[in-house]
Amino acid sequence: MERKPGKIYLIPTPIGETDVYDVMPEANRAVIRALDYFIVENTRSARRFLSRAGIGKPIDDLRFAELNEHTRPEELDGLLRPVLEGTDAGILSEAGVPAVADPGADAVALAHRHGVEVIPLVGPSSILLAVMASGLNGQSFAFNGYLPVKQPERNRAIRFFESRALKEGQSQAFIEAPYRNEKLLADLLATCAPGTRLTIAADLLGPEQYIRTRTVAAWKGEQPPVHKRPAIFILGR
Repeated sequence: MERKPGKIYLIPTPIGETDVYDVMPEANRAVIRALDYFIVENTRSARRFLSRAGIGKPIDDLRFAELNEHTRPEELDGLLRPVLEGTDAGILSEAGVPAVADPGADAVALAHRHGVEVIPLVGPSSILLAVMASGLNGQSFAFNGYLPVKQPERNRAIRFFESRALKEGQSQAFIEAPYRNEKLLADLLATCAPGTRLTIAADLLGPEQYIRTRTVAAWKGEQPPVHKRPAIFILGR
């Protein structure tokens, strides 16, 4: 008799310095306590998170497989093999929800191809939190990941997303490496029309959380605290 495959649980982790118990429902902890195999972006931080979550079993008894930017496509099958053999698995991101702007999406796609059940769990998403708090259109929005680093591609991308935000009313969200946030902000303010609204949401759920929506004209002359802080930027009308 062919063995039934296990399930994959998508387990959100805290954002920034948020305490585990502030963002993890008891139902999530019950799932984690039942798992022995985890597909993670980084083993060290995953072990630290599980220890803080109080899973009630020795961390050294758990199995970890890493899925990150260094994982080769041909290695994916090996990550899923325990699940196909009947073991339930949890996927952990470094922060927030897995498989959204996160390499865990590759494992989820492979799971679907093999008919493995995928179960997303409730938890914090910096993208949704920023949209919720922006005051911009939450009925229609797009997350566009990272903008190009080099010019003129970056300014072309900014103008394209601003055009969509203004003409279609679709809020346009994106991110940048924290150490490049100030350069991105300068490019936004130099490129966008004065009346375009811009949300900056930094350190979401953290003690120094910063969320403001202003017109581009109003942002000029201000110095929002975004340097080396994880941030979401959203353009809207």
